[in-house]
Amino acid sequence: MSDNTTLILLVDDDRAHRFMMREVLSDLGYGILCAENGAEALEALGEEAVDLMLLDMRMPVMDGMETLRQMRTRPIHVPTIVLTAHAEIQDAVEAMKLGARDYLRKPIDMTQLQELLATVLGESSTTTTSPLADIPDGMVFASPLMLQVLSEVQRIAATDASVLLRGETGTGKDIVATLLHHWSRRAEGPMIPVNMAALPESLMESELFGHIKGAFTGADQQRSGRFQAADGGTLFLDEVGEIPLELQPKLLRVLQTRQVSRLGDSTEEEIDFRLVSATNRDLEAEIETGRFRQDLYFRLAVITIEIPPLRERREDILPLACRFLTQGSQGRKRLSPATEDLLQSYDWPGNIRELENCILRASILAPGDVVLPENLPPQLRATEPEPSLGRVGSANSLLLADLEKKAIFEALEKCDGNRSEAARLLGISRRKLLYRLKEYREGSDEA
Repeated sequence: MSDNTTLILLVDDDRAHRFMMREVLSDLGYGILCAENGAEALEALGEEAVDLMLLDMRMPVMDGMETLRQMRTRPIHVPTIVLTAHAEIQDAVEAMKLGARDYLRKPIDMTQLQELLATVLGESSTTTTSPLADIPDGMVFASPLMLQVLSEVQRIAATDASVLLRGETGTGKDIVATLLHHWSRRAEGPMIPVNMAALPESLMESELFGHIKGAFTGADQQRSGRFQAADGGTLFLDEVGEIPLELQPKLLRVLQTRQVSRLGDSTEEEIDFRLVSATNRDLEAEIETGRFRQDLYFRLAVITIEIPPLRERREDILPLACRFLTQGSQGRKRLSPATEDLLQSYDWPGNIRELENCILRASILAPGDVVLPENLPPQLRATEPEPSLGRVGSANSLLLADLEKKAIFEALEKCDGNRSEAARLLGISRRKLLYRLKEYREGSDEA
């Protein structure tokens, strides 16, 4: 193990959970030590230079709470995140009084775990403020929220872990997938995108895995699939939730073995690839209804990245609109102030894709050099603010910010501190909620 590898001590008596967590954390590039109870953990802490401990609360021999108490009586100062399968916030609060830095509930949300590890280990402060690596042409953003996403993408790109991109239609998941490849060690290899929603079910298996001559009617020659084409590079499965249930076991096997057999062939070919998937579906709900395999989901979502909708990163609207207008008019047209106001006040249910179509339409319909509100689609003009409400004044902005803060804290209290449930209750993304909470903490520190 390299001297620079961050070492995490995982303390959990559940063997299956311990194995799963070890696999995920290893894929993220961490070194892992395991212990089955607090007594073993204390022994390991005395022998190894551990950077962080993940500590289960309910264990035989010595539970998590007693482990924390024992650590306070010894010269052991290791950042600790407690894990609990019980809906008892009081346990987590008591653990934090004993020195724990934060807590996670079982079953562990891997995105929450990744964010928390980055924060506790001090990685987030360096990645979010440092300049991003080279940004490909066409990638436009100005919002702090999107900078946070891309900083996370840059960090993840250095690993080979499978990534699941989640977000509404049109949020730019394909662009993020391209960045993951562009910033990875596989950048010189192929980037193979496959839109599963655009493939007929009857052709999916052949398209993904290839086929031999005579495998089915019309297969007059051997053909490689997308997995073979991605050898040495990245395979991007867009709309992965569209894969039929009967094909999912074969995909799972390929992800487990890294070997592919063509349709109609019994021999297997070893493939070196990194898998990135994307979906706008709720795959957890699909699992509950039996339409998606849970074991496949865990393989696809070693790391999950949530792409926020455009309405949650309004700072990106005008830079994107100007980019699309420049492309559509060869730089000959500009947006009027009233048009800019309308673009920023609209919620963009179709996200970036809808914005691009809107601007290209407006660039065609605008007879002069300036795009006016009447050149925009009717649904945008319907949101035009009353003159008295035009640009919200600073006093009103402060009032809205206070109301938003109050709503967030009320939702957290109602959901017993569960951030994911609170975000769903508020109708915002979890990332947006975490971003706002970070802002409140920083504001409190400055005060």
